[in-house]
Amino acid sequence: MANLKEIKTRIESVKNTKQITNAMKMVAAAKLRKAQNNIINARPYADHLAEMLKTLKNKNVSTEHPLLEEASDKEKTAFIVVTSDRGLCGSFNTHIIKKAMTALKENPKADMICIGRKGYDFFRKHSKNVVHHYIDLFNEMDFSVSTDVADNILNLFLDENYGKIDVIYNEFKSAIQQNVVIKQLLPIIPSEAEDISKVDYIYEPDEETIISELGNKYVHVDIWRIMLESSAAEQGARMTAMDSATENAADLIDSLVLHYNRARQSAITTEIIEIASGAEAIEK
Repeated sequence: MANLKEIKTRIESVKNTKQITNAMKMVAAAKLRKAQNNIINARPYADHLAEMLKTLKNKNVSTEHPLLEEASDKEKTAFIVVTSDRGLCGSFNTHIIKKAMTALKENPKADMICIGRKGYDFFRKHSKNVVHHYIDLFNEMDFSVSTDVADNILNLFLDENYGKIDVIYNEFKSAIQQNVVIKQLLPIIPSEAEDISKVDYIYEPDEETIISELGNKYVHVDIWRIMLESSAAEQGARMTAMDSATENAADLIDSLVLHYNRARQSAITTEIIEIASGAEAIEK
C-alpha cells in the first residue's frame, strides 16, 4: 500500500506541474502577441532608415563620419550578446551562447557586452572579456530603455576606438522558429542597392548633419528592433517549451495512472489470495 501512496503522491505532483507549465504557456502566448505587434510596427521604420543610408552611400556622398567609416587599421572588436533574463525557454539561450563562444574563439581579445541576465551569468564565469552588461531590460519593453543602451554603445564605440561591433541575437520568424543572427552594428554598412535613383537631392541643412543624425538614429532604432526581435523570439520559444512540457506531463500522468491501477489490482489480488488461503486453513 506504501507503493500505491507514493505513486498517488507523484501523480498529484505531476498534475500540479502540468498546471504551472500550462499557465506559463498561456502567459507566454499573450506576451508573444504583444511582442509580435511591436516588432511588426518597428520593422518598417528601421527598414526605411536603412534604405536612406543605403541611398546616400551608393550616391557616393562624401563623408568621414566615424559611424560610417570602415577603419581597417583598428583591430579592436566587440560582441553584443543578447539573451533573455529568464530561463524555461528551451534552447533559446543555449544557441546564442554557443554562437558567441565560437565568435570569441575566433577573436579571443574581443570585448563582450551582455544584454540579458542569462548571457551575463554565463560569460562572467567563463570569460574575462565582459566590459558592460544590462539586465532586466525586457520586463518593461520601452524605447527609452533601448535609447540608454544605444547611447552607451555609441559612446563606447567612439571612445574605445573599436574597429567593429557585432551583435548576436535571436531573430523572430514565428512562434516555433528563431534564427541566430550575427550582424555588424558599427560601423554602419548598408547593403548595396541594385537600383539607385538618379534624382539629385538637395540637402538641408547639409550632408554631414543629415548623415550624422541618420547614423545615430539608425543605431538607436536598430538596437530597439533587435531587442524587440529577441523578446518576441524568447516568448515564442518559451510558449513552445511550455507546450511541450505540458504534453509530456500529460503523458507521464497517463503512465503513472496506468501503473497505479496495475499496482492496485495486484494488491487487491494479493489480498484476495491471502483471505482465501486463510479461510482454507481454518476449514482444515
